[in-house]
Amino acid sequence: MKTILEICREVADLAAVKRPNNLFNTDSQHESIFLSVAKSALDSLLRYGDWEELTKEGCLDTIEGKTSYVIKEFAPDFYCLLNNTIFIKDMQERVIGAITPQQWMKEKYFASAANGIKFNIQNGRFKFLTPPPAGLKIVFQYRSDNIVWDFNTFEEKNILNANTDVPVFDEYVVKLSILWRWLKRSGLDYTEEFNEYEREMKKRYGGELAVNDICLAGTTAPTDTKEVILYAAKSCDSSE
Repeated sequence: MKTILEICREVADLAAVKRPNNLFNTDSQHESIFLSVAKSALDSLLRYGDWEELTKEGCLDTIEGKTSYVIKEFAPDFYCLLNNTIFIKDMQERVIGAITPQQWMKEKYFASAANGIKFNIQNGRFKFLTPPPAGLKIVFQYRSDNIVWDFNTFEEKNILNANTDVPVFDEYVVKLSILWRWLKRSGLDYTEEFNEYEREMKKRYGGELAVNDICLAGTTAPTDTKEVILYAAKSCDSSE
């Protein structure tokens, strides 16, 4: 467990430059650059994908006749939704969505709504196509926007504002991300460091993905054919 300042000091050692003592020293351009690239590195990792470290569960309690709910009121650290994870608790019923803007317009204005609860996310709100019954607990998974936590209080935060803040991401990946960005910012060649970062980041991200069962028997196989299951991780390819 290393703080962001400790990680930046390791980066400075690798780059053979002076170690920063205070990332928030506004009188030092050297330390300000380290802070800038550290923030950029964490923001990039946040946007990359649905990291296990950022995945959380939220719960929305429905109110009679209400179709619009401000997300930040019941999930303050909400960044984006993990689709196909939305269910009505204790009813084993899936909530359909988030439907596309085209589906929303078609079903709202040009056709009668089909059975089932459907929703979309607009302007930071959960918006249901029709008012759901009151008292439902709708649970879902989402990506949190918290990128660090406080070293002393363990409080999660969505902004880097202290030398002692600890990144929620793998510290080695964070170090590599800061390193190539610092080299680029300094006008130095960063190709090798960037490639190493890409490899390690995708390896780390791919290792966290859920494992799927792949049936190799096929739908036309004889009934007495032994079914073979292959456990394989999802592809880790993604784009920022």
